[in-house]
Amino acid sequence: MDAILVRAEALRKNAPRAHLIIGVTGAVAAGKSTLARALSSVVVCTDHYLPDYDVTAEHLRDLPESSDLARLARDLAALREGHATDIPEWSFDSHSRVGVQRVESAPLIVCEGLHALHRIPRAHLDICVFVEAAQPVRWARCTQRERDGERGWSLEYLEHFFHTVADPTFAQFATEYRAGADFVIVNEHSA
Repeated sequence: MDAILVRAEALRKNAPRAHLIIGVTGAVAAGKSTLARALSSVVVCTDHYLPDYDVTAEHLRDLPESSDLARLARDLAALREGHATDIPEWSFDSHSRVGVQRVESAPLIVCEGLHALHRIPRAHLDICVFVEAAQPVRWARCTQRERDGERGWSLEYLEHFFHTVADPTFAQFATEYRAGADFVIVNEHSA
């Protein structure tokens, strides 16, 4: 994490930009959110740009083309320019958008999520980070998160979604995202 912050400070000294955006991606439960919150208090999560699950076929839910990445890019552009913006608010209770939330700009902003390094939002990123963890470690984190009531799914459905949608869908893009990252962080700490 320190190397990322050092790079951010170096970019700030060499560029007139007052607002930097770090993109953080990785497979489900790799540790994206934890890293993002450690880097900045202003975090834009790509989950908020997901489609409503009740109108999206299960196998399409985690694909980048199902998310509103164009809006994410516009929101990141506004934040990068120092403007507050209203981003969608997505609920894991209803698995749908439930409104909007105001996000204020800051000197360091983090965009984290499955497709934070996709080419559409990537145009607005200054530093790209890929977080990886082995599938058994991530599965343990997912089950703990569900036991804590974070996502509102049964463990049976979580297992189905993890193995048939979340993991294989992200795997389609992982090589591209990893190759374009400035930093790769291996996060094997258990849940």
